[in-house]
Amino acid sequence: MKWLIALLLILGLAALMTMTGRGGGNFYVPLLVACGAPMHEAATSGQFILVATASAAALLFHKHRTVDWKLALVIDPPTDVMALFGGYLSAYVGGMELKLVMAGLLAVAGFCMFLKLEDRSGPQPKRFGFWRRKFGDEEYTVNLWLALPVTAATGLAAGAVGISGGSFKVPLMVLACGVPMRVAVGTSSVMVAATAAMGLAGHAAQGHFNPHWALPMACVAVLGGIIGSKFALNAKPRNLKTLFAFTSLAAAAFMAFNAFLSR
Repeated sequence: MKWLIALLLILGLAALMTMTGRGGGNFYVPLLVACGAPMHEAATSGQFILVATASAAALLFHKHRTVDWKLALVIDPPTDVMALFGGYLSAYVGGMELKLVMAGLLAVAGFCMFLKLEDRSGPQPKRFGFWRRKFGDEEYTVNLWLALPVTAATGLAAGAVGISGGSFKVPLMVLACGVPMRVAVGTSSVMVAATAAMGLAGHAAQGHFNPHWALPMACVAVLGGIIGSKFALNAKPRNLKTLFAFTSLAAAAFMAFNAFLSR
């Protein structure tokens, strides 16, 4: 019964997280922990689920032309490299510390999405380190001085705790780079898959992978990812942004509660 409930929850979570451009590891990991998985195995299984779900969603977003591949190829590599190190180094950090770090980062990401900043879309003056990007009918300027260090730090933390980093990449693209929410969600799905794959490799190298946890839940999550991506394509950007903020805060509270409960 516990496994059946977990599978149903993962189906719903996968749909919800895909709608906001996130993998959902911030929910999968505490859910797996609540089902009895050790923290490091839960983090590894969460990464495996993320790879499967985000890959399926990315195909649908690409079909509807909401994935800025050039943007992903520029800002995502630092995340992927650091996610590999984060996954490997997680063996030297306690489970409770990993949970609290993740809770704090998620809370920051959630509150950031409530910020109302000036419109950063459209062409901006040419400056070194500021990439003027045109994607379809949209134009935005990517601050590489900010984007690259943030994505690298995101990868290290995400790889260690078993999440994909979408919770931080979407606010970065929307708030700091002026990327439209729908494009940020689609592009994030590609980066989620890549980052999760690198984090998974790091955890697997430490022997944390448990196929009995990961395989059945990944299959269910793929179905949820397909459902969520279809909803995201028809949702209003403002609603997606609000949904992103509240789910981030809920995940932070859940993870912090779980950390103190397991003391």
